[in-house]
Amino acid sequence: MINPLPTIDYRAAHAPQQLAQSLQHSGFAVLSNSPISPAWVDQTYQDWQGFFNSENKVEYTFDPKVQSGYFPFQTEQAKGHSTPDLKEFFHIYERYPLPNGMSDATWHLFKQLRHLATELLEWVEQQAPPDIQADFSQPLGSMIADSQETLFRLLHYPPLPADIPAGAVRAAAHEDINLITLLPAATAMGLELLDTAGEWQSVICHRNDIVVNVGDMLQLASQGYYRSATHRVVNPEGTASQQSRLSMPLFLHPRPEVVLAPGKTARQYLQERLREIGLV
Repeated sequence: MINPLPTIDYRAAHAPQQLAQSLQHSGFAVLSNSPISPAWVDQTYQDWQGFFNSENKVEYTFDPKVQSGYFPFQTEQAKGHSTPDLKEFFHIYERYPLPNGMSDATWHLFKQLRHLATELLEWVEQQAPPDIQADFSQPLGSMIADSQETLFRLLHYPPLPADIPAGAVRAAAHEDINLITLLPAATAMGLELLDTAGEWQSVICHRNDIVVNVGDMLQLASQGYYRSATHRVVNPEGTASQQSRLSMPLFLHPRPEVVLAPGKTARQYLQERLREIGLV
């Protein structure tokens, strides 16, 4: 199996250029040797596997007004799709508490990932052509500073049901809405991206790697210089179909008032997408 993405060593001198090139070409990059703590990643996965296995999870069902909390199985469908995804998830925003009994690992990981994202956005901006840089309404790293909109999504893909609805997959093809997404390696394979030739490619990463991808907001703000790639999570086969998969992307969102392009704020863009995927 060929990995379409180079693995970029965060500590290498040329990491900023390599990251920007990968994001420009494919919309995705894989980062190794990042400062993210493997212990916090492992503990967070352990905590949330327990949550999703618990009958008490329904007590935290999300409030549509604030988009925080537990989203039951098959709540969401991707933009342009009518069949809900085969997943359940929990939305975490910094302004809302975790479910009772959780350790602090989730918050430690959230803050580490956010700090790393600020640095990566600085790399992305520095590596963009001068005319693209000049059109950013403010520095990319500043767009997410003090933002209460950044979303940590804890995803659980349960073992596949015996009767899978026609066309249903763990996560149908979609693009992210935000600036960039940081994703610690999931507990199982399944993530694929649509390459520039129109072919689906597995995103191969190892334990402790971080997957980075461009969202629609960065594509808009960079006038398409950075590419928001279509991606999906496919259904596993064989014995893997009866195993859970967990992943936890951090979606870096600007503050609502940040201007992404003339006449388009982050708030306006986000509300359009939430309506399209059926969450509002």
